[in-house]
Amino acid sequence: MEETPKALRVALIEDDPRIQQLICAEITDEGHNCFSFGCAEDFLDAAGSDSFDLVLLDLMLPGMDGLTCLKQLQRKAASGAARRVVIVTALNDADKKQEALSNGAEDYVLKPDLFERLPELLHPAQRG
Repeated sequence: MEETPKALRVALIEDDPRIQQLICAEITDEGHNCFSFGCAEDFLDAAGSDSFDLVLLDLMLPGMDGLTCLKQLQRKAASGAARRVVIVTALNDADKKQEALSNGAEDYVLKPDLFERLPELLHPAQRG
């Protein structure tokens, strides 16, 4: 008998409320819990006292950008459990992708591809 995977706690950092709503609905439909944040600063405040299994992080945010947020997360992870961070962006930029991956991002996903990729991101053991 196959074991049912536990529901993940997924943090979504996205400043567009419509995109936030669509992505969170899809995460919930997949059986997981979605916590959305409109800016990196709010997420970092929450991440200090809350744990998330997966972080979906936009690059272009008001205030602190996604790469700066990623670097701060990685510094904090050095003293605790590492988080899975996936960059979700409209920015198809090879340099930004390389910078994100070299700073600890697990993946770099373009927003148009996210809904196709979301099941494998939420269930990494099912990757083929």
